[in-house]
Amino acid sequence: MAFNIAFFGTQPYDESSFKHKNAEFGFELKFFKGHLNMNNVILTQGVDVVCIFVNDIADAQVIRAMAANGVKLIALRCAGYNNVDLNAAQENGIKVVRVPAYSPYAVAEHTVALMLALNRRIPRATWRTRDGNFSLNGLLGFDMHGKTAGIIGTGKIAKILIQILKGFGMNILAYDLYPDNNFAREHQVVYTSLDELYHSSDIISLHCPLTEQTKYLINDYSISKMKDGVMIINTGRGQLIHTNALIEGLKNKKIGSAGLDVYEEEGDYFYEDKSDRIIDDDVLARLLSFNNVIVTSHQAFFTHEALENIASTTLQNIKDFAENKSLANEVKV
Repeated sequence: MAFNIAFFGTQPYDESSFKHKNAEFGFELKFFKGHLNMNNVILTQGVDVVCIFVNDIADAQVIRAMAANGVKLIALRCAGYNNVDLNAAQENGIKVVRVPAYSPYAVAEHTVALMLALNRRIPRATWRTRDGNFSLNGLLGFDMHGKTAGIIGTGKIAKILIQILKGFGMNILAYDLYPDNNFAREHQVVYTSLDELYHSSDIISLHCPLTEQTKYLINDYSISKMKDGVMIINTGRGQLIHTNALIEGLKNKKIGSAGLDVYEEEGDYFYEDKSDRIIDDDVLARLLSFNNVIVTSHQAFFTHEALENIASTTLQNIKDFAENKSLANEVKV
């Protein structure tokens, strides 16, 4: 199928998984390591489809340039689409598709891994024993059994997470604008207000989309309502948390620990090797200085199964577009 696809923000594992799956589709693939922006949008000339990830920029200016270059489709190889100006895409006749779910198990399991690692001080314990220090001082955790987890957003990932946490014997509070009451009854989940969730939760985990309403959902005011020593986990989107407010909460001990797979200014760092440079983002550097904070590089999705599903769904989305079929995963304004 003579359809050209330009991939931006690619890593070796992207190229490998897409080349392997493309044997079933026969598209012409081009891979670019740089993130899509106005400086490299010229690379989309003569391209039918542009495939992007979370840190690529598809704002109105970039979209207009892509449309002038002949691009007909933006294929997101991720679930989130807050980095795409959907109005500009519609105005310029460019369709947008995404991968709504590639492995909710991967993200839910990584969320639990962050909780356990923070609670039982696994990174700190590992560093100590490698240095010959087998003391337990400063490594005290708590039984998750009987504690309360507050889950904000109850989509596919959160529902899997809830089932795992119920296996630990945890109580579950949840908040969602569109509650799934059948699921709640079946799994003994209590939907409640955000204020009650903040007040009663020992662990709070974020799984809601990033919108104007949820941007900086976790801020000075919401943190002030939380239990002393609360654990906050974010495997959703970086801007759900106001990072300076989080740091202040950590400094004054209101927040006991934080596990972050995302960061609001992650674009310049995540997925890249910066180990030979000074981190010049003072906020990120401050976060990394806390021994009760774990930051991972937006890797919650990163399993063999997820990469295969991403490639398969993305290429099927493009094939459906090329064949003028209905787009099951189209993102509309």
